[in-house]
Amino acid sequence: MKSSLLVSAVISLVIVASAANFNQDIDVTWGDGRGKILENGNLLTLTLDKFSGSGFQSKNQYLFGKIDMNIKLVPGNSAGTVTTYYLRSEGSTWDEIDFEFLGNLSGDPYIVHTNVYTQGKGDKEQQFYLWFDPTKDFHTYSLLWNPQRIIFSVDGTPIREFKNLESKGVSFPKSQPMRVYSSLWNADDWATRGGLVKTDWSQAPFTAAYRTFKADACVWSSGKSSCSSTSPSQNSWLSQELDITSQQRLKWVQKNYMIYNYCTDTKRFAMGLPKECTAS
Repeated sequence: MKSSLLVSAVISLVIVASAANFNQDIDVTWGDGRGKILENGNLLTLTLDKFSGSGFQSKNQYLFGKIDMNIKLVPGNSAGTVTTYYLRSEGSTWDEIDFEFLGNLSGDPYIVHTNVYTQGKGDKEQQFYLWFDPTKDFHTYSLLWNPQRIIFSVDGTPIREFKNLESKGVSFPKSQPMRVYSSLWNADDWATRGGLVKTDWSQAPFTAAYRTFKADACVWSSGKSSCSSTSPSQNSWLSQELDITSQQRLKWVQKNYMIYNYCTDTKRFAMGLPKECTAS
């Protein structure tokens, strides 16, 4: 009953944020100048060298939303590097929704690593290859987060859905506002083939580029959502679900490009798979 009331209340909210300019909506938070906002706020670059990576965060916090970012990943030999793009709340029992792009040797595909944390606990990894070279051009990576589900999408194609299964005893992120974060950093102790392939610093500096940040979302400030009650048709993402076509595309991606799914890792979860993996 409480869940139904929450959904009803949230669906009555309106989009209050639609961001498009990095100067207005993003703070470069670390990297000593390695993160740069360029072209009058229309382009952002993050750079990694042997001394430091770099990162940024959104000025606003959001409680539910559809977040889109156009990203062009590090080209060439990116082994050892990780480019992240994620939502995260504050505190020791944080919620988090992750895209992580694990670099690789030239000619080998990137691995797209996804995860969902609730109350500080993750262990919900799924990994994919992409069906294109993500270093040649900008592609849109989207996180849809509403009271019923989280959908990870690439260029409008869903690659993963994490449903709200609180009725089955599974935690779901729904009460902690989150910021958008991104970073480019060195993780050659694990990122590429479990750390077997190290970062080739002769290829540095490594650079990832960002355009067209868009947040159709409810901003959280001073303990309140700045959304107001209007027509639900203006914020359809708050009740959005996968239609039949999207479900078919999701199955296509998972059949052809998924390379790891925690829900099939019976060795890792020898005492039994997580509840969400077996819930109908």
